[in-house]
Amino acid sequence: MSPDPTPKPIPSPSELAAPYWEAARAGRLEIQRCQSCGRWIHFPDVRCPWCGGTELAFEPVSGDGVVATFTLVHRTFVAGFDDHVPYAVGWIDLVEQDGLRVFADLVDIAAADVRIGLEVEVTFTERAGWGPIPSFRPKA
Repeated sequence: MSPDPTPKPIPSPSELAAPYWEAARAGRLEIQRCQSCGRWIHFPDVRCPWCGGTELAFEPVSGDGVVATFTLVHRTFVAGFDDHVPYAVGWIDLVEQDGLRVFADLVDIAAADVRIGLEVEVTFTERAGWGPIPSFRPKA
């Protein structure tokens, strides 16, 4: 497989989201969790939206989930994706907690076969100039 002629964009993490991306670069999916009430928080925040706690840490999650909603991209406006259309991106409900969702691309599946309710698992796809990023594929 030849490299993409135009590289895809790479993450530009905020200080708050840096631990999420550091874990991803190490091949782990980690989500922020409140140490007071135990709730998972995504996107990262400075305070727990449920209890107001400020002791928050990133912890590993299983990476198992279900496609909650998705879109099929047939015409991209982002450099580096032209050779990949159509492709699917979506919100994935993780099994750890009701309402815990991550946004990612869906890989190892034809765009036409993606559906709401599809069971998926995290995988990591290599992004040139960055390293692994979380993606989701159909659960084996």
